[in-house]
This record gives sequence, C-alpha cells and structure tokens, in this order.
Amino acid sequence: MEDLISRLNEMRETLDQLMERLDLASQRDEAAILEEESAQSTFWDNPQDAQRKMRRLARLKANVEQWDSALRRINDAIELAELGDEDFAPELTAETDALAAVVDDLDFRAKLSGEYDTEDAYLAIHSGAGGTDAADWAAMLLRMFVRWAERRGFKVEVVDEMPGDEAGIKSVTLAIQGDYAYGYLKSERGVHRLVRLSPFDSAHRRHTSFVLVEVWPDVQEEIDLEIKDSDLQIDTYRSAGAGGQNVQKNETAIRITHVPTGLVVTCQNERSQAQNRERAMQVLKSRLLDLERHKQEEEFAELKGEHISAGWGNAIRSYVLHPYQLVKDTRTGHESGNTQAVLDGDLDAFMEAYLSARVGA
Repeated sequence: MEDLISRLNEMRETLDQLMERLDLASQRDEAAILEEESAQSTFWDNPQDAQRKMRRLARLKANVEQWDSALRRINDAIELAELGDEDFAPELTAETDALAAVVDDLDFRAKLSGEYDTEDAYLAIHSGAGGTDAADWAAMLLRMFVRWAERRGFKVEVVDEMPGDEAGIKSVTLAIQGDYAYGYLKSERGVHRLVRLSPFDSAHRRHTSFVLVEVWPDVQEEIDLEIKDSDLQIDTYRSAGAGGQNVQKNETAIRITHVPTGLVVTCQNERSQAQNRERAMQVLKSRLLDLERHKQEEEFAELKGEHISAGWGNAIRSYVLHPYQLVKDTRTGHESGNTQAVLDGDLDAFMEAYLSARVGA
C-alpha cells in the first residue's frame, strides 16, 4: 500500500502545481461571473454576444470540472489506501494506473495554456510553387485538416475558396470551432512539402510541391480594434465555385484589402454581400490582432538571437510518397511511415510533439 500511496501523493502534487500554474481559481471566478450574467433578464438582448459568452462558460466549466474530478479521484484513492486494507489492493492498483494516464493527459493539456489556445481557429491554405501539383496538394491538405477536425467532433465551415485552374484549389480559408482548436492547429503554421510521382505529368516524373498553411485564433468578438475606413479597399465580385443553387450570379463576394499592412481577406460563402462583408471584417480583425502578436514575438526572439524567418524555404513538414513513404516534421524530428493515415487526418502525434518541444518537455 505504501507504494500506491507514494504514487498517488506524487500525482496530487503534480496536479496541484499544474492547477496553480494554470490559475484554475481565476477560471472558476470567471465562470461564476458569466453564470451571474446569464441569469440576467437582458442577457439575450444581444444574441451573438450571449452565444459567445455561453460557449466560453461551457468551456470554462468543462475544463475546471476535468481538473477537479481528477483531484477528487486521487484524494478518494489516497483515503482508501490509507485504511491499509489489502482487500482493496487490486482495485486501488487499477485506479492508480488509470489516474496516472489521466494526470499525463492533463499535464499535456497544460501545454495548451497560451493566451488563445482555448479559442476557435481560422486555417488558410495557399498553393505555392509546383503549379497544378501544388493546387492538388492544397486540396489534399484541405481534406487532411477537415478529417482531423471531424475526428475531434469540431465544426468546420468554409469561409472562402478559390479553385485551381485545372485541379485542386489555389486557396481556402476554414473556420474551425472546437475546444483548443487554435492550441492544436498552431502547430501546422508554415510550409508543407510534398514529394510524389505527379499524376499531372504525362511522363509520370517525381515532383515537389509546396503549400503554405496559416493559422490564427478566432477571437473577433473580443477584439476592441478600430479600423479606419480610409485604410480599407473593398471590392466586390461574383462567387467562384463548381456551381449549384448557392452560387450567386450577383456580386456577393467581398475582398477587403487593409492598405497599411497589405493584408487581403476574401469571403464568398455567405448568402448576401452584407453577410460576406461582416464575416470578412471579423477575419480581418483577427488577422490584424495575430499580426501584431507575431511582431512582438519576433522582436523578442530577435533580442534573444533566435529569430528564424518563416519564408518559403523553411518547410515545417515533408510528406514523401515516392520513392519511399514517410512524413517527417523538420522541427521536432517526429515521423511516421503510415503516410495514408496522416493524410486521412491522423495528426495528433505531430501536434503533440510540437507542443512538447515548445515547452522543452
């Protein structure tokens, strides 16, 4: 029993330290404030704001309960073990092993404690060098990320999509809603490289294609950001697509250029021009916030002498389908020989390796 009690006490100490580092107390306070607000008669006067707050409340309560539940189980197990009754030994051993797995999972979750890690995410895919092969590679990555999101029960919405000239896509922007969506997907930001025998080459030669993936948190409802009308260039155009009743003949699609930064945001998948404009402005605000945050991070990294340009020459991951099968992350060294599983959305191991590497685990 002494060994079990020792293990359980170590787990409790680990959990206490993690809960303090994550400031679970402030999350409880925030949840209590939101619950108070939700009970007010005027709470639903602004439905969009109310829905945002209810989503935030649900996440806070689920997160706090997850940690509290683990702590309760550990305390109950310690209490039972301290009785010294050997008849409970098999049951306690099984519970201690189960709790070890729970604490390991929560320890990893603690790595997702960045400012916006709990938020929803926008993910944009842009085909790069490689012509039609790159456009097809962009479509393959789109499928991969959608499959990954579906595995987690996340909601995926296409905000904007531009098809390729012959095949695939030139670019696409997704809105992905789910717990820790940004926390996980931030690991995918950068250039993804594909090596394969090209299906678009009559000689069936090996080609290398590049696609750029951008990821930023969806925090538009919380952004208090003033954008001058004079800084915006707004263009309208007809939605592009494969056809169907939802493709508009009128110029409902919106392209917004933020002149000072050169950021361009497009939206064409809503039903009206006004809806597309509103959604495009939401995306623009999120991107401007993310841009400012990255500038600050890069300035700090340069001061530390660790600045690395995120240029096209710096692929974060290579997917080799010929002459052998291998997916390898160049940042962490993590690799998988099951390329089909990865392309079907089995990305968790790559994401976890990146998050662990970031905290030096």
